[in-house]
Amino acid sequence: MSWLVLASGANGEPWWIALIKSVIIINLVLFGFAYLTLIERKVMGRMQLRYGPNRAGPWGLMQPIADLVKLIRKESFFPAAAVDVLYIFSPFIAAFTALTTFSVIPWGPGWTIAGYQVNGYVADVPISLLLIFAIGSIGVYGFIIGGWASDSKYSLLGAMRTCAQLVSYEVSLALSVLGVVLMAGSLSLVDVVAAQDREVWYVIPQFVGFVVFILAGTAETSRAPFDLPEAEQELVAGYHTEYGGMRFGLYSMSEYINLITLSGLAVTLFLGGWHGPWLPGPIWFLLKVFVLLFVFIWMRTTLPRLRYDQLMRFGWKVLLPVATLNALFTAILVALV
Repeated sequence: MSWLVLASGANGEPWWIALIKSVIIINLVLFGFAYLTLIERKVMGRMQLRYGPNRAGPWGLMQPIADLVKLIRKESFFPAAAVDVLYIFSPFIAAFTALTTFSVIPWGPGWTIAGYQVNGYVADVPISLLLIFAIGSIGVYGFIIGGWASDSKYSLLGAMRTCAQLVSYEVSLALSVLGVVLMAGSLSLVDVVAAQDREVWYVIPQFVGFVVFILAGTAETSRAPFDLPEAEQELVAGYHTEYGGMRFGLYSMSEYINLITLSGLAVTLFLGGWHGPWLPGPIWFLLKVFVLLFVFIWMRTTLPRLRYDQLMRFGWKVLLPVATLNALFTAILVALV
């Protein structure tokens, strides 16, 4: 049976188990994205004293399926002046990078099933955190190039806003997790979760970093009140104005999956990962992710959109100094202790 553990690495897990987990995780994330759209519309409806979707299936549970069928059947129009290859492949770049980043987030302790080791993650690399930021930065090109290749002024303005906003807030996002890295002494997310199990959840000593991470992450995923790249009152639909059908669906999917990944990363870095009493690890991980997703939906329903100058000022003059001071203070304490 030695050939079964080929390329298993140091974790002792056969490669085919990792492949099966990859397929399962991708499908679970896609299922979560589909029904997150329904949950968001339901929660926003209740907060605004209305019902939300309730026609497709019992209690509206078939609404994501109806949306999928609608997108598949809609015409995928193509602007005559668009740059063909870039216009077509940009949504795929955004969707691929969104799905890839979830592979290094741990969601359980690991189990032995039928004599085989099954780890609670798809991949554990020593630089997991850097890998997520690197892949996320590649995903930005899907939005920017898609807006530029559409040959539309609204799309181009949306793409430029996307570029400026994501570059501005990615600096604060990276600095906000530096305190966690210094305390855990590792860039591996598996090690970060293990360190929180030994010590304390990092949301307590790194509460400032947690708040900065949530705010910067909201801007990175272009969620309200930081949804300037697709402000419909100003830019029709922003960078995806000229996209329809499943090409638009891929952009929408990537945004929601990025939100799920952001919530999973926040749980891993600050909220103890999959650790919790009584319930199995994956259940705790999902519960914590759902709580953060509810907070993001709550923010979208409650807060008005910022002006663009307020967006840039908040990123560079508020979040960046606070994140830098938090990282510096943490480094001094770690060095002294």
